[in-house]
Amino acid sequence: MKTKKSIVFLVVLGLFFSAYTVNAQIHFGATTSVNSTFVLDKGLSQDPRYNAKATYQWAPVGFSFGIDIGKRFGFQLESILAKQGQIFDVIDAAKNAVGERKVDLSYLQMPLFFKFMSGKDSGARTNFSFGPQLSILREGVETLQYDASVQSIPEGAEIPDGATLNPDGTYTVPALPTTELLSSTAEEKIRQFKETELQIAAAFGLDIDLSKHLYLSTVIRANYSFTDMRNGDLVDLLKDGNVSDLFSKRANLAVGAQLGLNFVIGGTRSYKAKMKAKENDDSYAR
Repeated sequence: MKTKKSIVFLVVLGLFFSAYTVNAQIHFGATTSVNSTFVLDKGLSQDPRYNAKATYQWAPVGFSFGIDIGKRFGFQLESILAKQGQIFDVIDAAKNAVGERKVDLSYLQMPLFFKFMSGKDSGARTNFSFGPQLSILREGVETLQYDASVQSIPEGAEIPDGATLNPDGTYTVPALPTTELLSSTAEEKIRQFKETELQIAAAFGLDIDLSKHLYLSTVIRANYSFTDMRNGDLVDLLKDGNVSDLFSKRANLAVGAQLGLNFVIGGTRSYKAKMKAKENDDSYAR
């Protein structure tokens, strides 16, 4: 954790140095967002027992620090408390929902954006941002629960304890109370989630000046993980076929809307443009 904090400190220090050496504009703010979150796992999507549900998560608070180097390019570092994961209905052989599989994850997300902006001095300006994102797991749990039912279990998947094979190839399975499959606090490392994920983040937004030093940021953003959220030991066993399960890389995806209130040192762009125009008019009048 000390190494991660050192990296963040060096990045912020580098941004401050850049700001002072090129006379750039500095801004910082607070954000909140709502995301539609997904767990992308081919194994789960191809398993007839699971049906993905629309899942929405709130990222209640985030902080941003940015430097605009000129009117068209800048950097922005964010720190966001966000939830990800997804809920899957457990489906029986008759296509009825009989339970739930839930992946619930909480992260501290730290994206570093390269920000490309329209060069206008107007009060509303569009921008596009992308960059790497480090997500540090705060807590996570994956649970499974279902009623006694008849289920279609694909070849290669684990047969539940007490299940009996039917003539049509389905299985009659007993009820399963809420069971923890994976957890950030599990004693066995193989049942733990990975502590960090490397992701790519992108955003398209509109900055709206509100006053001399404040602007509102409205953003549609997304992030996708390159790395599997599960512990590497479990992933290796799945790949080698040593664990009876359908293997597929499991990735996080989130798409959502973000609002932010930002303070600009020295004044917002449209305010500065107005002041400059006023100075030019005063000079011309004299």
